[in-house]
Amino acid sequence: MTGSHRRLVLLRHGETDHNAGLRMQGQLDIGLNDRGREQAATVAPLVAALHPELVVTSDLARAADTAAAVAAAAGVAVHPDARLRETLLGQWQGLTHTEVEEHTPGGFPAWRSDALYRPPGGETRVEVAERGAAVVDELPEGPGTVVLVAHGGLVAALTARLLELPVARWAVVGGLGNTRWAELVPRVVDGRPSWRLEAWDTRG
Repeated sequence: MTGSHRRLVLLRHGETDHNAGLRMQGQLDIGLNDRGREQAATVAPLVAALHPELVVTSDLARAADTAAAVAAAAGVAVHPDARLRETLLGQWQGLTHTEVEEHTPGGFPAWRSDALYRPPGGETRVEVAERGAAVVDELPEGPGTVVLVAHGGLVAALTARLLELPVARWAVVGGLGNTRWAELVPRVVDGRPSWRLEAWDTRG
């Protein structure tokens, strides 16, 4: 667990029109709407007050623009990483929840409850978590706080993975609101590094 002694702040991006319309974004590169830009401006000083030393972001515009506001308030650079992208949802991308059910009957509840379920042409939540965990493992050594700006699906999957929850129980980790975050802190359990969830769906 390289870099695991760092405090992690996992921040979800601001609102988009797809969020507001309950459309599945996946890896579609949808930008922030007016409300999302306001949310990013509001949350930036709150996250900056946590004194982050590093901000890493998904390269999708909605996350990158949220990260830019946070980094500017904190006076640090932003580092984009495509591994922090949202879940690839394949044929579901751009569909509403109702349209997903019409396209793949039973698929939406199965996806919500089973981290190993793969949407048509997409990836599983376990695969999403593994690429996010690789980013965490590569964080530079040293104390301090790192902010990862990403997406609701990735944050939930990565949190379950870092907490070492059984995959069958990953659905207990709910979603985050736009520009809300999770905080994870390092700990040692039975002589090995681990993580503890200190805050969830918070805005300070």
